[in-house]
Amino acid sequence: MKICKETLVSDIVAEDYKYATIFKNHQIDFCCNGNRTIAEVCQNNDLIIEQLIEELNIDTELKKDVNDYQSWDIGFLSDYIYNNHHKYVENKIPEIKQYLDKLCKVHGQNHPELFKIRELFTDSADELTKHMKKEELILFPYFKKLVKAKKGNKVDVSISFNSVENPIAMMHEEHDNEGHRFRIISSISNNYTPPEDACTTYKVAFSMLQEFEEDLHKHIHLENNILFRKAIETENSLK
Repeated sequence: MKICKETLVSDIVAEDYKYATIFKNHQIDFCCNGNRTIAEVCQNNDLIIEQLIEELNIDTELKKDVNDYQSWDIGFLSDYIYNNHHKYVENKIPEIKQYLDKLCKVHGQNHPELFKIRELFTDSADELTKHMKKEELILFPYFKKLVKAKKGNKVDVSISFNSVENPIAMMHEEHDNEGHRFRIISSISNNYTPPEDACTTYKVAFSMLQEFEEDLHKHIHLENNILFRKAIETENSLK
């Protein structure tokens, strides 16, 4: 992929997730705000366009993502997201909550920011749980029907919304909310850096939070920049 100043960030990462490493290093949001050109993000982040483009085009040292998500149909990609990201979120939420409860109890007096981190994570956990259920019960089954219809199978693709673009717009907004919430968590925790007096539990909790956010970035990227786009294209092709 040849990258220029007019190339969208989301298109670059959708081409291969390996590019996410470069954007992360420059604190460029590629998942929730990926619909911006290289020129725009350079202007917003005080980066030199030519240097970033050169860095992106010289990608020989980056490990290519083993999965070609762009080639997958939306039914298969929905299953992948459910099995690898939805289940991850479901499994990690109670574990991280337990760690944060312990941190607040033991270290809260000396580190009151822990209470805000716990509050933000709890809110995010609640919203993500509801968000994922909407995808699992409504959107993902509809995507699979679209795939069958695209292959010529007779299937009822009637929906309660005029177009899949409507619920997808809602999903985008909810993704933005959680991305914003985790940016606050990252800021409060000094980018998940434990304090000097941190015990092992403290370090593990921050490491888990950071891993959770990184997984969320990829989760949102796969939906915003690949799955949802392809779903809209597939639906339009059947009209």
